Amino acid sequence: MRYNNILEAIGHTPLVKLNRITRGIRGTFYAKLESSNPGLSAKDRIAIHMVNKAEKEGRLKPGGTIIEATSGNTGFSIAMISAIRGYRCFLTVTSKISQEKINLLKAMGARVILCPKSVKPEDPRSYYMRAKQLAKEIPNSLYLNQNFNTDNCEAHYLSTGPEIWEATEGKITHLLCSTGTGGTLSGTAQYLKEKNPNIQIVAIDAYGSVLKKYYETGVYDENEIYSYRIEGTGKNIIPANVKFEHIDRYVKVTDKDSAFKARRLAKQEGMLVGYSSGAVMQGLYEIRNDLKKDDVGVLIFADHGSRYLGKIFNDEWMEEQGFLYGSNDYKYMLKWRKFLRSIS
Repeated sequence: MRYNNILEAIGHTPLVKLNRITRGIRGTFYAKLESSNPGLSAKDRIAIHMVNKAEKEGRLKPGGTIIEATSGNTGFSIAMISAIRGYRCFLTVTSKISQEKINLLKAMGARVILCPKSVKPEDPRSYYMRAKQLAKEIPNSLYLNQNFNTDNCEAHYLSTGPEIWEATEGKITHLLCSTGTGGTLSGTAQYLKEKNPNIQIVAIDAYGSVLKKYYETGVYDENEIYSYRIEGTGKNIIPANVKFEHIDRYVKVTDKDSAFKARRLAKQEGMLVGYSSGAVMQGLYEIRNDLKKDDVGVLIFADHGSRYLGKIFNDEWMEEQGFLYGSNDYKYMLKWRKFLRSIS
């Protein structure tokens, strides 16, 4: 294929069968590898769709500034688009995101504003409120607001959903997807449910997030909120792009289990994917007893593992979090350290 610019390469990501990591689980399962997008994540889809619509409607003008609150991936996609189309790019991020992501954003020309991670959404210091304030302060600017801009959800309804339906020849029975802003999950789910309402939509949430309890009870419970390490999964707000009516089941996963599943995907499937992908993989393990041999599941792996080399793919970071102790990875690390000492 030949393209006029890198933005034309967005979408049509591969669906790849999972083999070793799913042994013992009834059914056939595929990974939708969104890391094959040029910006290495599913967020390319929403960024280009939101920007295109804003340009068409006159909300984003030539020479303007794009502002977004992001966990990193949407920011990278916006920075990539800004570089090509001549916009300035201001991104507010929380202190939870990896240094690799911050470096990537700056490499694309974005101006990065670091905000504290453990403040309430309405706090002026939060990355949401800081983005809103910047939009007021900077002339000719637009806050894309991926959490509440439903063009986010529409992007996946128009692209990811049809791609999965076509690639599985309509045989998909389960979709598993992490919930952050909710756009990937909800847009894809809406399309698939319109094709076959019996498809089971399994949403993945993090411990420390309010989404699962809100889905089950309709109650926004601040007591559910506490700090967690998974990036791109879970929320302390209820985004407009989480369409609960399209979801059949919510599953919570731990930081530790998600990290190890991402590491296993690299070692067993050759897929270097991110933290939220490990969370989705763990989500499949959580529901495995409810699956049948004829089930066909699709797991959306949202981004690339290169953005987490200093975290989940770093033994020292994993050890600092208390994740490694007692694991096979920990035993291997001790043997390796002993070997290095023996030859030094």
